[in-house]
Amino acid sequence: MERYRTARNIAIVVVIGAAVYLIPGGGNVANGFEALLWVGFGVAVAYIGLRLYRENQFRLMALGERHRGLLYAGLGLAAFCYMSRSRMWETGLGVIGWFALALAAIYCLAEVYRHSRSYS
Repeated sequence: MERYRTARNIAIVVVIGAAVYLIPGGGNVANGFEALLWVGFGVAVAYIGLRLYRENQFRLMALGERHRGLLYAGLGLAAFCYMSRSRMWETGLGVIGWFALALAAIYCLAEVYRHSRSYS
């Protein structure tokens, strides 16, 4: 039975896909399941962020207020650039603004990295 495991798993996926396609309202169930998966992914990312913060809290406090602010600003700008990419790329001026914000985020994060590796 071991050698038929892959074929069985593929058949299960095909049957579920056919059910979603053929059953009335199956698309709504699929959209709800997709939303549930995205919420789970967001919770997992938040948990990883919390763990990283707790494990590196001493290093963050050792950066100083200026560089800690630059770190948080750079991370916020990077998240904003990622989330607004599709809308900002619809116009010519938006593309220029997006690249300016992305370069500012990269500069902030690079400055914090450079400062964290220095001996001063």
